[in-house]
Amino acid sequence: MATMDLRPELLFPPVPHERVERLGAEIDRIARLIEDGRVPEARLSLAAFNERTGHGYELSDFAAYWESESLQDIARNAARPYPPRVPDITREELAEIVRRIMEADQETDYYLKLLDVNVPHPRVSDLIFWPPEELRDATPEQIVDIALSYRPISPSESPDRLRAGMVARLKEQGWIRSPEVAAAFAKAPRERFAPEAPSLAAAYSAALIAELVGPEGLVVTVDIDPFVTERATRFLADTGYPQVKVVLGDAEHVGDEDGPYDAILVTAGAWDCPWGRLLAPGGRLVVPLRFCGITRSITFVRYGDRLAGLDPEVCGFVPMQGTGAHEEQVAALAGGAVTLTLDGGPALDTAALDRALTGDPAELWTGVVVRPDEPFDTAALWLATHEDTFGVIWQSPDHDLVRPVLRWFCPALITPDSFAYLTYREDETGERRIEFGVHGHGPLGPELARRLAAHLRTWDRDWRHHPGPRFTLHPADAMPPAPATGRIFPKRHTHLVIDWA
Repeated sequence: MATMDLRPELLFPPVPHERVERLGAEIDRIARLIEDGRVPEARLSLAAFNERTGHGYELSDFAAYWESESLQDIARNAARPYPPRVPDITREELAEIVRRIMEADQETDYYLKLLDVNVPHPRVSDLIFWPPEELRDATPEQIVDIALSYRPISPSESPDRLRAGMVARLKEQGWIRSPEVAAAFAKAPRERFAPEAPSLAAAYSAALIAELVGPEGLVVTVDIDPFVTERATRFLADTGYPQVKVVLGDAEHVGDEDGPYDAILVTAGAWDCPWGRLLAPGGRLVVPLRFCGITRSITFVRYGDRLAGLDPEVCGFVPMQGTGAHEEQVAALAGGAVTLTLDGGPALDTAALDRALTGDPAELWTGVVVRPDEPFDTAALWLATHEDTFGVIWQSPDHDLVRPVLRWFCPALITPDSFAYLTYREDETGERRIEFGVHGHGPLGPELARRLAAHLRTWDRDWRHHPGPRFTLHPADAMPPAPATGRIFPKRHTHLVIDWA
């Protein structure tokens, strides 16, 4: 029986019903994505879920969850916050926590994690459940003394040395290119932001930026999830970053009371970009910008009301939540084995597209060849800027109903009842190359295949070795001139101009 009371911050906190309901809806959505074969999208959603909840779930935990436990049960477990690190926790309190674990308290799992976070021993649960012979009759106090006396066997495993090794590797890989950034990574205590798992580093990015701006600067970090902001506030205070302001709110409506900002970093896939007005002249905004199912991480520099894009990089991010969320059209075919996505356009007829999938495709070969290791990401940009029907086709790893050039992201042209997509075959010369072809399905399949093939040949002839298009954002109330070669994408707050000239 427990012999002492624990202070409130060490007790299992109540879980709001609303949070359980919200997480249950997210779990169900991830499970449906898995069921529909949209595995890459499910992985991105799961990564965001883990970041918000502080857990480390795998896809297998949510696949067909109803076969092992109810949605309510798994949501309730996910809603449980990760226990805090309590710097002034006492030996007596740790012993009481061990005693509750040994007595199979109804919150045993929570207390085990609380113990893990607050003692240095990496396998403290083994001391309780699988002790060596000499500790089988150990008291809670003796277990705590052993756990508290633990020290890393090698000095090379100290946090400072581990961070130094991380910096060295990032330099070798070309990700760190300035002494200021190297110093920030070496100093910010990453292990304090993720005591329970290296992949759960809430507020770590804010700490890195705080190292760059210094004690006189200001960093504002915004998240829509109260669990994330509470955790960030706690960790940043614990590690000594008073220059970071944590805001709970919808990023779509960030105020300008702390601006203008020299830099803004967006860490969710954004279909629009309402933050240009918050930038100082010459300031930089880095955003994973979404359009037509494509995402590019782009650095925008402010010149007046215009944001000029630099250094676009292929990337994938979880989609923005809240007001800034943007839903694409999705047609799951053959029970989710094949999925088509289209950003806007006429409503897709899933039944008609399902019928189109079952017919023999129209087939064209383009004569365009690439090596297996040769990037061709600008081909998707070329297609997206020249076809209103541009979309994406996905296929589940367990099916072979179509032969897309990439299973998880393959350019396609999509209409309400027809589609065409890029396929491939081994190059007939015997070299290690593939040739692009096109398969068209449905009444308009042959016409869509012809258009897709023609665009690909143009890209190959004129733009394949071009550095790529320029990206510019203009305010929504100022329509920019149409580019000679490119396209304007109207959005809520901006016009995105992609110009190849």
